[in-house]
Amino acid sequence: MKETRRLNVGVLGAGRIGRVHAENLAYRIPEARVEAIADVIVEPAQKLASDLGITNVFQDPRAILENKDIDAIIICSSTDTHAQLMDDAAANGKHIFCEKPIALDLAKIDRALAAVEKAGVKLQIGFNRRFDPSFKRVRDLVASGELGEPHILRITSRDPAPPPIAYVQVSGGIFLDMTIHDFDMARYLMGSEVEEVYAAANVLVEPEIGKAGDVDTAVITLRFANGALGVIDNSRKAVYGYDQRVEVFGSKGVAIAENKTPDSVVKSDTAGVHAALPLHFFVERYAEAYVQEMRAFVQAVLEDRTPPVTGLDGRVPVVIGYAAKKSAEENRPVRLSEIDR
Repeated sequence: MKETRRLNVGVLGAGRIGRVHAENLAYRIPEARVEAIADVIVEPAQKLASDLGITNVFQDPRAILENKDIDAIIICSSTDTHAQLMDDAAANGKHIFCEKPIALDLAKIDRALAAVEKAGVKLQIGFNRRFDPSFKRVRDLVASGELGEPHILRITSRDPAPPPIAYVQVSGGIFLDMTIHDFDMARYLMGSEVEEVYAAANVLVEPEIGKAGDVDTAVITLRFANGALGVIDNSRKAVYGYDQRVEVFGSKGVAIAENKTPDSVVKSDTAGVHAALPLHFFVERYAEAYVQEMRAFVQAVLEDRTPPVTGLDGRVPVVIGYAAKKSAEENRPVRLSEIDR
């Protein structure tokens, strides 16, 4: 039998999301092989490599970027390193999977995307929620026309607890860190571009977040190019768990994706009707989505296809995020053309 080609990958960043991707590549995607792991804090990389039986561990990412036996790079390092690592990976002819965001500066994003285009390598951005089976089903119903003309989008995205203040201080703020996923989902689900944003936000959960210059609660309305409207609501703390729901209402019907729970059992008794709380956080909630997005990237490279989440898909939500930030600060609707002419 003819041997199936495998994609040799290097993982840059051995934190929480780096571990998720490395484990999925090692255990659930047979078309890929993790050749090496690098992290500037080498101990987590050594632990992850030991757990996965990988012998090549480095502190300097150049050891992976310059390795001619490695075909693709998985960028899971801190946000401020993404754009430069993309530049370096492209210069070395490596295909690239990069966690969101590419950068918090549009000029840096554009330089990185130009480097990728010049090198002719594949690039996929890590907007994993597109690969959630329920959310994908909603998108398919919209795209097929079964819901008719889409009129209203509703996205609820609430975290179980606020992030550490040290993280908030370097995150770029709620719109570029948390809501950025929802902005991507809005474009994906509706199949139309956002033209205008109106955001209202406040500090209602954690005063320290406000002292760090950010907000923890927000409601954002969206106006799409096709005339449809959208509403996103965010909170940094939902006491009942990770709240992730979407709804698309159209001229022929509505599609709703509810929260995932550990089980589907509903118990009814004299005290009331009881069910399990939502899965705790993103690693648990989107476990299958992480596998499917990485499988899609590997297949796109091996089959020479355009990855399903492009560099443009990584850039547009950043523009929407800055429009939302400006809207909340100035208390007015902001068109995306004000941010990105």
